[in-house]
Amino acid sequence: MRNKMMILLAGGMGLAMATPAAAQTEAAPFDGFYVGGSLGYDFQPKGGNDTIAFDRNLDGTFGDTVTLAAPQANGNSNAFAPGFCRGRATAATAANGCRPNKDGTGYAARIGLDKQFGAIVVGAVGEFGKSEIRDSVTAFSTTPAFYTMTRAVDYDASARLRLGFAASNTLFYGTGGVAYAKVDHSFETSNAANTFSASGKNDAWGYVLGGGVEQKVGRNFSVGLEYQYKTLKDDDYTVRAGAGATTPVTNPFVLGNAQGTDFQRSDDRLKSHSVRAVAAFRF
Repeated sequence: MRNKMMILLAGGMGLAMATPAAAQTEAAPFDGFYVGGSLGYDFQPKGGNDTIAFDRNLDGTFGDTVTLAAPQANGNSNAFAPGFCRGRATAATAANGCRPNKDGTGYAARIGLDKQFGAIVVGAVGEFGKSEIRDSVTAFSTTPAFYTMTRAVDYDASARLRLGFAASNTLFYGTGGVAYAKVDHSFETSNAANTFSASGKNDAWGYVLGGGVEQKVGRNFSVGLEYQYKTLKDDDYTVRAGAGATTPVTNPFVLGNAQGTDFQRSDDRLKSHSVRAVAAFRF
């Protein structure tokens, strides 16, 4: 899917670049206000060591080991000895693995202003849109049971500067600035012995960097291709595993503190790449 989208975007940009005659040469073709939009494909970096971290004694410090009341036959007392995986669990045991994280379409509306000084173009652009990426991580306990934390982008926005070089009606540019996203969090588990409650904000802030090429195809129109890398700090979502009416006192989540154990993702950064076709109407 990703390869098909990138081929489509590249092909569309190639067609635009192959027909520069559609735009008459102007003294400053990239000077002024513009409105437009983008459509393309957003994807997450592969690999990584994202896990779920635990605060067993509720002292605010994550990284504790959740231990069993008594070691297993093999002598291991780690309640999460089966380990972790990136993605959503398909079953209660680690042997069944996880569904891959979701990449998908990204789209946005934008408004900006460029000023052209000879071949140099400087500007600013604001963007508001949606990304369909979904990022999960799962922990597996010896029970057996799974514990999955998921985050998805509800909507996102950025405010960026642009600096570019115009070769006639073609602009090559770099861009960077502040990024924001409203992140939806969710938690799933097959554990029926404990109670679970979640807390935390959905606001994530970070930065975005990228670059692209833009081609004038008429006096007031331009099309282009843009790449962005975005990283957002998302470190405020916590899940607490507590005790229910029938939870035994030997339950691993209440051994360190009777009020329970807190979960957080070990990787507090939501990262993504984006390749998008862009179009703009220039005033």
